[in-house]
Amino acid sequence: MNRPRCFEDWRPGDTIALGRHLVTAEEMRAFAAAYDPQPFHLDEDAARRSIFGGLIASGWHTAAILMRLVAEVPAFVGCNIASPGFDALEWRLPVTVGDTLRGEVRVLDCRPSASKPDRGLVRFAQSLVNQRGETVLSLESMVLYWRRGHGAAAGARV
Repeated sequence: MNRPRCFEDWRPGDTIALGRHLVTAEEMRAFAAAYDPQPFHLDEDAARRSIFGGLIASGWHTAAILMRLVAEVPAFVGCNIASPGFDALEWRLPVTVGDTLRGEVRVLDCRPSASKPDRGLVRFAQSLVNQRGETVLSLESMVLYWRRGHGAAAGARV
């Protein structure tokens, strides 16, 4: 389904493959300089002397890459309202220069709102995997979606 999904369109077990992203040293350093200025994210010499043995991406940079890949898929946008948060965030392996990351999202469960009948909550398992098939990041997120005929879904062609 390559269009926005409303709450009713999600089913536990649904899996959506996300796109790919090539991580560069320039991108790592730019993100780190702005948001996570630690030596192993910024300076190649310092990074070589660290336990990582080379430059690595900030974990928050890695999470931002996942968010970008999710936002590029029409199924996830259009009927979504907001996310009240996430659980079980794990940075499993460092992301290094030249890694190509691909994402995947799986629906864990769906439940209508008990207090607001125009929306429902979908819980997702999300992950990023590198070119070697190793999971580098995983998390569970919750996203509020409009039910069909309500909110943004009422005016959208869904």
